[in-house]
Amino acid sequence: MASVDRELRDKIPTFEKAGAADVGNWSSAASTLSILKGSRDVTLILVTAIIVFGGAELLLRLFEVPAYIAPTPSQVVWALITDFPYIGPHIGYTLIELLVGFSIGASIGFVLAAVITQFPLVEKIVAPYILLLVTTPMLALVPLLILKFGFGFTPRIIAVTLASGPMVMINAATGFRRTDLAKIALARSFGASTLQIFLKIRIPMAMPMVIVGLMIGSIFGLLTAVGAEMVGGSFGLGNRLTYYSSLIQMPQFFACILVLAVIGISIYVFFYWVGKKWASWES
Repeated sequence: MASVDRELRDKIPTFEKAGAADVGNWSSAASTLSILKGSRDVTLILVTAIIVFGGAELLLRLFEVPAYIAPTPSQVVWALITDFPYIGPHIGYTLIELLVGFSIGASIGFVLAAVITQFPLVEKIVAPYILLLVTTPMLALVPLLILKFGFGFTPRIIAVTLASGPMVMINAATGFRRTDLAKIALARSFGASTLQIFLKIRIPMAMPMVIVGLMIGSIFGLLTAVGAEMVGGSFGLGNRLTYYSSLIQMPQFFACILVLAVIGISIYVFFYWVGKKWASWES
């Protein structure tokens, strides 16, 4: 009997420390590969940027293109550094218009999306006006708003609100409608109220579309704010664009565009991070 037990023990595989070490080696190898892949991607991005901007610098200097036609990247960066005391305050003005107008528009758009998905009759009443706001460029209303409210923040904030609100509403409503009906039926069978279903099921399930709507609405709001500043007023990055273009100071002009590009990219990165944090379940 002892010999039989000994034979069985010899045949049954055991997981010794060597096997555990192998698993650790696999995990460390996987992490090393991910780090190498991340560093490779960063290197590729940096090399591409160097080629693009370095090539532009070289070509513009080689063909001796005047700065008032197309400044070199180095001239743009130098203009941003030297003229930042004059450009910096206008960044704050533009951000104030964007944040206030977008906050109001996004809040109204989100509430309207919730209402029209719960009450179809409201959607039939509101839909034509939302379609009118979406298809009408808000910049066309800025001169009228300036005549009514003056050259201050008010007309620009209203324009940003009208531009960003419908984008948030459309995407949020689309997300609310895509909620799995089986989950809603299951929640109702357990006695969940309409408010509980909306808070616990519809909003979490619609979060990816809501975040997309917020991203698009904020970008539209930024473009509208800059356009409104170019139409009239004495402050804001849009006003600086008009001012520098009238003086044919192209390095400073492109420096303002560079600042706007950084703001736009920051908006995208922020909402991308929010999506990864609050809607990563979709992937």
